[in-house]
Amino acid sequence: MPDFRFDIVARALPSIWEGALVTLNIAILSFCLAAILGFVVGILRSRPGRWYCLLAPYVELFRGTPLLIQLFFIYYGLPTLGLTLTSFQAAILGLGLNGGAYISEVIRGALLAVNIGQRDAAAALGLNWLQTLAYIILPQALTVAIPPLMNIFASLLKETSLVSVLAITELTRVGQLVYTRSFRAFEIYLVIGLIYLIMTYSVVRLSHYLERRFHIAGRL
Repeated sequence: MPDFRFDIVARALPSIWEGALVTLNIAILSFCLAAILGFVVGILRSRPGRWYCLLAPYVELFRGTPLLIQLFFIYYGLPTLGLTLTSFQAAILGLGLNGGAYISEVIRGALLAVNIGQRDAAAALGLNWLQTLAYIILPQALTVAIPPLMNIFASLLKETSLVSVLAITELTRVGQLVYTRSFRAFEIYLVIGLIYLIMTYSVVRLSHYLERRFHIAGRL
């Protein structure tokens, strides 16, 4: 019978809790940055013209290269150009830029999914493009976009584990440090994995709640 030592994990719970809070902090801040970038880029790219072409390299670059390489470039590469960031700032920027590229495509697709007749009706009422977007197109598009947006947040939450390579003491890094002291990989990484599962499952439940609220609001 294997000899399980969960008492080691119990003694490390304060550190694990602090690491989980750092993980949540990074995930929330990076998602906020990603959402701002994603909405701006997605709205601009939903209209044919120069903005679609100008912003295409950003989307393709961050969707087409590994997140880990992006983090390495931001933290270790940018100082060559005179831009030095702390590991925390590099993590937020890297995750935010990466998530923003994916969110922009979600927003662009959601906006294009709204029936074109809605735009024609708004034009007939004398609404300009910004008014049409704010009052007619965007509210409908958000209903479509909520599930993929929450999926991206859940993915960002898990991808924060990559920032451990920048020596940020988040949840994965704490697990590594506890393992180096105890060499009990099974117990430690089982508990770390369960914590990630609880956090991502909470995001899924939040997504279901938001979907219900938006659908109810749409029917009233």
